[in-house]
Amino acid sequence: MSQTMNHRANTRHYQLVCTQEYNFQKTTASQDYTQYIRRMQVDLKKFKKSVEKKGKKMKRFLTKIEQAPPKGLHTLSVHLDAEVWQEVDCLSCANCCKKMTPTLTGKDKERIADYLNLTVAEFETSFLEYDKKEKDWRMQKQPCYFLDLDTNKCRIYAIRPKDCSGFPHLTKKPMPDYMHVHKQNLAYCPATFRFVEKMMESIEFVKA
Repeated sequence: MSQTMNHRANTRHYQLVCTQEYNFQKTTASQDYTQYIRRMQVDLKKFKKSVEKKGKKMKRFLTKIEQAPPKGLHTLSVHLDAEVWQEVDCLSCANCCKKMTPTLTGKDKERIADYLNLTVAEFETSFLEYDKKEKDWRMQKQPCYFLDLDTNKCRIYAIRPKDCSGFPHLTKKPMPDYMHVHKQNLAYCPATFRFVEKMMESIEFVKA
């Protein structure tokens, strides 16, 4: 992580403050650092243990951010997002495709159905289920039908659902609105877990 200036804010109450100020014209140290990081080969058993150990604390942290987002949060998230993807190798994991399901939009269904030479109705019947509570379409089972378990690659990567292409939504704006998404995803996605870890290193609660 880049060497940056410490920042403190005086307040009568607990509040979030960034402990790092990111001047993107002075990120040479961070850039040099990421060149030497070896992407982490994900060990899902160890990852599960880490979630069990740290997950509750991380969720409490995200709740506090949701309730009192610090200034510069999105700028920080973009910086940390870049660091995370230098460290985490998705193809050694694919846990999102194994344990989770995307929601599919109407355009997703049309695009994939056309690729498979199916009607949308046929695609829905063969691959999807409708969640009446959430009112959306999801895959019928996990692992995903389109995941190649030998390579951890998506067989329809170029036309995959929008929810998949945006996953894990680390820099979505406005960020406070996505804290509940990160709470869910950190239990499944090592990249989200690492992202939240980095946020906890960069943001702290202080009391004057």
